[in-house]
Amino acid sequence: QVQLVESGGGLVAAGGSLRLSCAASGRTFSLYVMGWFRQAPGKEREFVSVISRNGGSTYYADSVKGRFTISRDNAKNTVYLQMNSLKPEDKAVYYCAANAGVRLRRTPNWYDYWGQGTQVTVSS
Repeated sequence: QVQLVESGGGLVAAGGSLRLSCAASGRTFSLYVMGWFRQAPGKEREFVSVISRNGGSTYYADSVKGRFTISRDNAKNTVYLQMNSLKPEDKAVYYCAANAGVRLRRTPNWYDYWGQGTQVTVSS
C-alpha cells in the first residue's frame, strides 16, 4: 500500500505560480512512476504530467508544456508540480497518483494509488 497526500493548492491570480507537493508513505517510493492529474467540475480526470522512477524522464500534456515542471525527491518520498503562468483554465482539483509499472502512463486506469486531491483556483 502507498498513501499519498497532496498539498500546496490554493487561490492565485492568472499569471501566478503554485507548487504542489505529494508526500508518499508506505512502500518504497522510488519503485513507482508518479503522475499528476486534474479534474475540473463536470469534466473527466485528465493527465497533466508523469515522471519516471528515477526522475530522469518526464512527459507533459500539451496544455501545460512549458509552464509546468514535475520533479521528485526520492530521499524525501515526495513528487512536486511547479506550476507557472497559471491560467483560469488550469482551475481544477489536482491529484497525484502512483503506478507500480515502468512505463510513463498517461491514463488514470493504469495508476494503483491516488491522493485525495488539492484544489487549485486561478482568478482572471
